[in-house]
Amino acid sequence: MQTSSSISFSSIVSAIVPLDSVAMARTATRLDGLLKPTGSLGRLEHLAIQLAGMRGLPGHHIDRKQIIVMVADHGVYDEGVTISPKSATAIHAQNMVKGITGVCVLAENAGAEVKVVDVGIDSDPLPGLVDMRAGRGSGNIAHEPAMSRQQAEDLLLASACLTLEQAADGVKLFGVGELGMANTTPAAAVVSVFTDSDPQQIVGIGANFPSDRLHHKVAIVRQAIEINRPDASDGIDVLAKVGGYDLVGMAGVMLGAASVGLPVILDGFPSYAAALAACRIAPGVRHYLIPSHLSAEKGSIIALQHLQLEPYLHLDMRLGEGSGAALAMHLVDAACATYNNMGLLADSNIVLPS
Repeated sequence: MQTSSSISFSSIVSAIVPLDSVAMARTATRLDGLLKPTGSLGRLEHLAIQLAGMRGLPGHHIDRKQIIVMVADHGVYDEGVTISPKSATAIHAQNMVKGITGVCVLAENAGAEVKVVDVGIDSDPLPGLVDMRAGRGSGNIAHEPAMSRQQAEDLLLASACLTLEQAADGVKLFGVGELGMANTTPAAAVVSVFTDSDPQQIVGIGANFPSDRLHHKVAIVRQAIEINRPDASDGIDVLAKVGGYDLVGMAGVMLGAASVGLPVILDGFPSYAAALAACRIAPGVRHYLIPSHLSAEKGSIIALQHLQLEPYLHLDMRLGEGSGAALAMHLVDAACATYNNMGLLADSNIVLPS
């Protein structure tokens, strides 16, 4: 088992390599020869080609799937940016352990596991969660950094190493999810910084925040950026100053999975923020990301455009937790099944016009 004491963050980043173009070309040729008109499975074929380039997935075989849900509280909660009670973070985390939340139901339906990780809940440690606590809630970004740079670096490494451990134990497909009251506020700050967008373009209602009070949430995000002055060229600096432990944890999962050539399915808006950070730290991560759905949160389109990712599903979802990632696992399974199990035109003596 690899741990943060036996591997360095720099070695994880340096292990992220481009997709295998030869394997991708070979897969494209096979897909063109399947029992169907060329390109008729659309983006499902593109997905199969992307997966072929990942060295951790030889033969398009996925036996174990896992959604890692990063759970944390946020100091900016005190600014009145959500109507949900802060205690809901710990309560809902326990519901996840019981297997009764949205992501748990959808993951079970997709044949996936859910691993719930406490990276900073403002409570005593809870049973059933992986304990990787970096603190009891992050700092209030409206007045101070979310965390120190050292805390961000340590949590990125720990999250990446957790992912490496799961990969070594047979997980071939990861999804990311998050849980934390008020976390769309730091997510909006992170997206605003990386996309050089005014918070007015990014900030949304999150968990049903009243639209007539949205101007307050916008002002808090703007204040957080002005006070902390994050460096948009430095992914870790942005996460530390205006992010949160859950965002850092998800970015670590993406870096860890990419370093061993495995795919990561994004969920909603907070995962886009984490992905922007991960890609700023290691641009090669982007090729290992699979966008599940277009979150209904306001800044989602801008975030995804900067990531150059087009979501597969449009369901007006904004639950979070990794729920969209669970749904998209069916698409990954379908892409693999198509590649492995469809018959060939040549075997059926069918010749299509070129």
